Amino acid sequence: MLNRRMFCGCGAAAFAASVLSVPARAEAPGCKVITPDAQKAIKPAEALARLKEGNGRFVDGNTINCDLRAQVRETASGQAPFAAVVGCIDSRVPPELVFDQRIGDIFCARVAGNFVNTDILASLEFATQLSGAKAIVVLGHNNCGAIKGAVDHVRVGHLGEMLANFQPAIAASKVDGPRNSKNAKFVQDVAVNNVRMTVASLTKRSKILRKLVADGQLVIAPAMHDLSTGKVQFM
Repeated sequence: MLNRRMFCGCGAAAFAASVLSVPARAEAPGCKVITPDAQKAIKPAEALARLKEGNGRFVDGNTINCDLRAQVRETASGQAPFAAVVGCIDSRVPPELVFDQRIGDIFCARVAGNFVNTDILASLEFATQLSGAKAIVVLGHNNCGAIKGAVDHVRVGHLGEMLANFQPAIAASKVDGPRNSKNAKFVQDVAVNNVRMTVASLTKRSKILRKLVADGQLVIAPAMHDLSTGKVQFM
């Protein structure tokens, strides 16, 4: 019979063996921190493909498990993200998780309703022209609270000023039925319109982004996230 000392000894040995047999997480595919040279080698289409592949892993439950502490150390002196995402502040749509990316991989600008003001536009110019990102994704999502607030004409604190950003997307919607948050199709249509219009506005408002796109150094893409499945649909 095994006594307590023998049991503990065997358990410790088994635990140690299991730890030693597992490769370091930082060595897993996809865990290597992006260097400036690696970033330069990435083409815009490849940057977009990386995000799509990452979302596929997220939806399938096959996300990459990395040593984030090691990545913190490796990126402490610099960064070279390959893409930038403009997303909503909604707690259910964190870009790094939705696209299965890690520390140092993507720039993220988040604001309710994922619209772009001058500050975010300047941030995107920094992310691309000065920092080398090859793709920008404007990521909206279904059942968006900001869009609902806009179509319901919410006026609480500064919300009225912010929600005014969605008026062009609201005006562009031709969906039948009540034009308020009770009409799910209308809310979704406004959200999609907002993403498309935001994407179109980036190259209209920024000479820097327009030139990068024209020179084939940047791609800008609209996308919608489904809260019920986690899937991102690129439009």
